[in-house]
Amino acid sequence: MTKKERVKEVIRLLKEEYPETVCTLDYNEAWKLLVSVRLAAQCTDERVNKIVPKLYEKYPDVDALANADVNDIEAIVKPCGLGHSKARDISLCMKMLRDDYDSKVPDDFDELLKLPGVGRKSANLIMGDVFNKPAIVTDTHCIRLSNRIGLVDKEKDPKKVEMALRKIVPAEEGNDLCHRFVDHGRAVCTARTTPKCEECCLNSICKKVI
Repeated sequence: MTKKERVKEVIRLLKEEYPETVCTLDYNEAWKLLVSVRLAAQCTDERVNKIVPKLYEKYPDVDALANADVNDIEAIVKPCGLGHSKARDISLCMKMLRDDYDSKVPDDFDELLKLPGVGRKSANLIMGDVFNKPAIVTDTHCIRLSNRIGLVDKEKDPKKVEMALRKIVPAEEGNDLCHRFVDHGRAVCTARTTPKCEECCLNSICKKVI
């Protein structure tokens, strides 16, 4: 089975197992997803979702957050960890959106990468979830599962995994596949416990590279 054949089956089987899949960060505007994905670094999505309502209650739009004192932002987001650097990046990012992009999130990958605190993973998430454009979000679940299943070969670098998957994953499937990797990685193909291979919908095609 080639990698293209394997990923086609992976997509089919994960669609059957997780027919409804979405980003697990709560948001209703693009700029809020930018904020949440920065806060999610080394923090659970669950905790981020509990913290951000307090932030948005005090700062309800891009301009309000851009004008906020960094120390006040930090006081709210501190429970997400790395509060100082995250507050700084959020402040700088909102200022740049206000000053350079008319307070709107750009729908161009390279423009997104110019924003403070935004890397390839965050930019891909915005492109896929907000703008419905081709995207591969190489978070820890995506990297782990891609290696275990045999879609990439002993590759841990996020950009290299992204580039490898782009060669074999149909463009229209990439974003949802990565969300399903998160679903499957949390439920079955876990990181901190032994993977539940006997329960796995991919058992028959997975290379089981543990």
